Amino acid sequence: MLDRHDLTDAEWARLEPLLPAQAGRRGGRWADHRAAVNGVLWRTRCGLPWRDLPPVYGNWKTVYNRHRRWSGDGTWGRILDELRRDADLGEGPEWTLGIDAGVVRAHQHAAGARHTPPADIAAEVPATTELDTGGTVE
Repeated sequence: MLDRHDLTDAEWARLEPLLPAQAGRRGGRWADHRAAVNGVLWRTRCGLPWRDLPPVYGNWKTVYNRHRRWSGDGTWGRILDELRRDADLGEGPEWTLGIDAGVVRAHQHAAGARHTPPADIAAEVPATTELDTGGTVE
């Protein structure tokens, strides 16, 4: 039974071609991409630990590894770039994006974060990016 927030068939049809081949690598076929993506979205939406992932999305470790691998190799970035393309066509050239960053909190476990990047992910992937917010500098 799927959650009401899981990807619809139309959403999945748009997303599926952007994902890596289902054939997988060394161990044979990968577990179902759709269940893994829904699991990542569920976990991101709820903010709970990976181990609390409902079994309907598959093994929590499989979903975590897929999320981590795709974050490290740029797959998520390519997916987001493709999904954002043409997103503003309905608004025209005058579209506006509003973001409220008034409250930003770190997770309770953030205090013990590692200081060196993980060995299996390129150092530039987890690096922070400075953004020009257009504000004035005094």
